Amino acid sequence: MTQIPGPGAFLDTGRIVSSLGLVAGMHIADLGCGSGFFTIATARMVGADGVVTAVDIRQEPLDEVRAKSDATGLGNVRTVRADLEVLGGTGIGENTQDFAILENVLFQSQKKDAMVAEAVRMTKSDGRVVIIDWKKGVGGFGPPDELRTADDDLKQLAQNAGLKLERTLDAGQYYVGFIFAKP
Repeated sequence: MTQIPGPGAFLDTGRIVSSLGLVAGMHIADLGCGSGFFTIATARMVGADGVVTAVDIRQEPLDEVRAKSDATGLGNVRTVRADLEVLGGTGIGENTQDFAILENVLFQSQKKDAMVAEAVRMTKSDGRVVIIDWKKGVGGFGPPDELRTADDDLKQLAQNAGLKLERTLDAGQYYVGFIFAKP
């Protein structure tokens, strides 16, 4: 029986995280953290003086993230169960995060604008919002193409939320990635 790899198998999480310019002491929100690929990688980068808050609407992924962070001795990971489609619903303070990461989560929502607004709300001025999601039009693994968002539409979504495109990320064959700056 052949198993299809999970989303982390298609993303070089370590390479992507190392390209973000994270430094010790930063505060990161991993929004829609799932199994915590980005949570664990960013927690290692920001060190003991930093904090990574893993947010998901489901408890099971949060339990998995907690187990992984405990097993690797990362005491800088917090978990929060929250609905990203509700402004302020995460309970993360306004203008407190150096980075907010929306990885592989927007395709699941009809309220993408609300999710981006929540990321922007918590991000500091001069902070960054990272969006990585399934690439439209490549076929293969992942959700149906009608659930994916075109690159230009993702950029427009971020612009409408007050963000400025800083650069494109090489997120691999199946994903598109952007780093946006919050003025």
